[in-house]
Amino acid sequence: MNIVSNRRTFLHTILASSVAPVILPNTVFGQNAPSKRINIGMIGCGRWGSSVNLDPFLKMPDVTVLGVCDVDQWRLDFTQKKVNEAYKNSACKAYGDFRELLANKDIDAVMVSTCDHWHVPAALAAGRAGKDVSVEKPIALSIQEGRVLANEAKRLNRITRNDSECRTVDQMAQAAEAVLNGRIGTLKKVFVTVPPGDVTAPPVNSADPVPEGLNYDLWLGPTPNTPYIQKRVHDPKKFERPHWMRVLGRCEGMITNWGAHTCDVVQMALGMNESGPVWIQAKAWDLPPKENLWNVLTHFDIDYRYANGVEVNYKVDKGGEVFVLFEGTEGWVKAWFSGQKKGSPKITASKPDVLANLAAAPIQLSRATDKRDFIDCVKNRTRTLQDAEVGHRTCSMCQLGHISIQLGGRAITWDPEKEFSPDIEVMKRTKRPEWRGHWMDENPRA
Repeated sequence: MNIVSNRRTFLHTILASSVAPVILPNTVFGQNAPSKRINIGMIGCGRWGSSVNLDPFLKMPDVTVLGVCDVDQWRLDFTQKKVNEAYKNSACKAYGDFRELLANKDIDAVMVSTCDHWHVPAALAAGRAGKDVSVEKPIALSIQEGRVLANEAKRLNRITRNDSECRTVDQMAQAAEAVLNGRIGTLKKVFVTVPPGDVTAPPVNSADPVPEGLNYDLWLGPTPNTPYIQKRVHDPKKFERPHWMRVLGRCEGMITNWGAHTCDVVQMALGMNESGPVWIQAKAWDLPPKENLWNVLTHFDIDYRYANGVEVNYKVDKGGEVFVLFEGTEGWVKAWFSGQKKGSPKITASKPDVLANLAAAPIQLSRATDKRDFIDCVKNRTRTLQDAEVGHRTCSMCQLGHISIQLGGRAITWDPEKEFSPDIEVMKRTKRPEWRGHWMDENPRA
């Protein structure tokens, strides 16, 4: 690996993407011009949408949350009230159907905080309605639909953001800067982890009554029409971790949920923002029976190799440490996203020189928060740090490991440029197996 050449190429890519112009639609001129104020619509008002994703927007002086949407009336009412109380008015409108929110011409951009199975369909609809869109991670449930969204965003010149803060958390960015500036020599090996958090549950054969105020059919959206079982959706009138996060077809579990955080740092440090691995093989996993109520992965350990020879090991850390560890020919650097021992530093290295005076190094990475990055790029019409293409590539890395597991640990040869494997069984699993209705229409629209 030619680290100097690679760093120059990476820096050129970062600089080019940060100033690349996007064609301005007519709607950006006049009283709602992005240079003045951005009107946001929130699609999804659950545990994350009603607080973690909403609160930063409420605190921004150049943003107005103008509409909120959810299929659960209790959550919708709660979030609308919260917004109106924050602004001390009653201007925020509530919508039970996201298509009605998208029809509001006063809304410039949307934040999609829905269940994972709705991320791409809602984001596609937003882009086609003329809205810029930030999408909660992981960006997609399959490689195919992630590619559809990335391509459509480019075709429509929409600003997109995959909503993960990990790459701009200081210690994670520092670790990547150490790698990109050659502080550990030629990068050879990477170790990346996510925490345990998913458990399994046995099958349930009896349905529950649909709670009053929940539009269950719209909640299902593109997924198969299955009977309502509360433990596959979320508990009424609560904001605890939802049950759907452990149900395949609605989520893939920690492999993409937290992988969208830490693996994104790996992709960035490798200079692979718009690429991916060429070889993948799972070597250990715990995959519950498909018929179980909760059936996402509860453990995994996967090896990857990139075209430049760098090897990556990605696994669940059963002790709960969430970190990236980069090993090179001249040292190593390790940064924790969470789970480090109490009182220990969030970043450490093989020697002081690895981290010394990084602020003066040639390659510097942004520390802009996910929400600030999105709003600034909506205004300036420039690429976000983690747009749909970048988010899709990180998610694809995780999904390829999941595909290897589904195939019993089969080694996968992958062409990241064409997003193609000569293995027919691999390619079958790059698509979501079942869609319902028209929610995933791939045909381009104006």
